[in-house]
Amino acid sequence: MSAMLETPELPAVFDGVKLAAVAAVLYVIVRCLNLKSPTAPPELIYQDSALARFLLKSCPLLTKEYIPPLIWGKSGHIQTALYGKMGRVRSPHPYGLRKYLTMPDGATATFDLFEPRSEHCIGEDVTMVICPGIANHSEKQYIRTFVDYAQKNGYRCAVLNHLGALPNIELTSARMFTYGCTWEFSAMVNYIKKTYPQTQLVVVGFSLGGNIVCKYLGESQANQERVLCCVSVCQGYSALRAQETFMQWDQCRRFYNFLMADNMKKIILSHR
Repeated sequence: MSAMLETPELPAVFDGVKLAAVAAVLYVIVRCLNLKSPTAPPELIYQDSALARFLLKSCPLLTKEYIPPLIWGKSGHIQTALYGKMGRVRSPHPYGLRKYLTMPDGATATFDLFEPRSEHCIGEDVTMVICPGIANHSEKQYIRTFVDYAQKNGYRCAVLNHLGALPNIELTSARMFTYGCTWEFSAMVNYIKKTYPQTQLVVVGFSLGGNIVCKYLGESQANQERVLCCVSVCQGYSALRAQETFMQWDQCRRFYNFLMADNMKKIILSHR
């Protein structure tokens, strides 16, 4: 009995618990950071055409393997969080003029106009007409970064501010932006066409903006006049399937759904 008391087994059990806890933490880190996921070139789906071959030749980055930053680069969550913080400090602040357009129903649409800071590589006048993502506007970090890069490469940029999204612009009618309304974007494009009769257009939409610009171009063949191309970035294709996906806990989707819904609630309540 005395021999058993002299050799307690509690420390060994305690060490085992610590090792298990460390292993669990390491597993969560590896899982959350996607450290085991392999890198690969993007999968391209396209129709073989002269335009597609030109784009592949002009943009070799499309066929190269993506090499993310070490440790945190494979996690979309950490990339999103870091950009959300660092972007507030390092994002450029391009200078533009805010334009106001009165809609037929009394709503006041606004967009920001940014002139190019260098000559375009082909020497022509080209304007990017840009529609941001849900509840976004020209003052968002990713829009400022995109506009700054476009200006340096000779593009004029017109960025729509979604109706009701800017905190310092009051609504003048009983509505705000919606998922399918192209009225404000159409008014901005018509202003650009009238003000710059020689300019060619590159239509760009981010996320929800991708849905709006594609819908705008498909509503009338006249909307496609003077449009060189359309670029839709991270566009959603099925609202019903997206709704089901955002209610899942996998990959923190439900958390992001909560953040987006909370942002929409704040915008709606700010105009009540």
